[in-house]
Amino acid sequence: MRIFVTGATGFIGSAVVPELINAGHQVIGLTRSDAGAQSLIAAGAEVHRGNLEDPESLREGAAKSDGVIHLAFDHDFSNFVAICEKDRRAIEALGDALVGSDRPLVITSGTGMGNAVPGQPATEDHFDPNHPNPRKSSELAGASVAARGVNVSVVRLPQVHDTIKQGLITYAVAVAREKGVSAYVGDGRNRWPAAHVLDTARLYRLALEKRQAGARYHAVAEEGVPVRDIAEVVGRGLKVPVVGLSPDEAAAHFGWLAPFAAWDMPASSAQTKKQLGWDPTGPGLIADLERMRYA
Repeated sequence: MRIFVTGATGFIGSAVVPELINAGHQVIGLTRSDAGAQSLIAAGAEVHRGNLEDPESLREGAAKSDGVIHLAFDHDFSNFVAICEKDRRAIEALGDALVGSDRPLVITSGTGMGNAVPGQPATEDHFDPNHPNPRKSSELAGASVAARGVNVSVVRLPQVHDTIKQGLITYAVAVAREKGVSAYVGDGRNRWPAAHVLDTARLYRLALEKRQAGARYHAVAEEGVPVRDIAEVVGRGLKVPVVGLSPDEAAAHFGWLAPFAAWDMPASSAQTKKQLGWDPTGPGLIADLERMRYA
């Protein structure tokens, strides 16, 4: 298949592109920069110029493909509502080019969208359209284009990691370095799910090849890693104290990251593993954080 990949030069996209190519697919990668174009060519992919602010570039890329994996996402989390709306518009533009065909569109969301009962792992079969998290915009957009006849499936992401990046934890490390303490909220027993980036890339490929309209998949290798455990390994790596903060103190310490730092958001991937035969084998989150270079 000829697969159009948005976010092809990003952290996860850079793993998805070789995963697809090694499985025999051709890749058309979206990029806005010369450096991005060079990295795509080096990886063996075709270059398509464009960006999330140019819906016509998205339609053109999707139109010349046999399927789409949408990974691009603006990571300015200080403007989370706005970037979620931008993602909604991008999904609708991609869907425009796929209406009336069976060409798959795999979009991206977060595992938090599957939380039904506080304290219980999020599941793939749950979605609340009234969820307070603005990330719901992505899945609502997916449902909208599905209603127009597009084959849409969703991959929900946890904290995706290697020894260089670890999702929101990358920002927590930066805050700990700046403030001189590695912090958690309350008793730190709230949990974040996680998966290695290579396992995540394989899941995207499997989801695309499955072509199961309406499916939701969780890229979860670890259901929930306690945030206190994360803070402690970061503290050791940076050689700074580890402290627990009240919610009021957390707001001043973490800034925009504070609500995320306090959320308990375990997630299951039992249905995903059964449906796709996905068996994550990569290192765990704590192992990657222990191997990370903090200097």
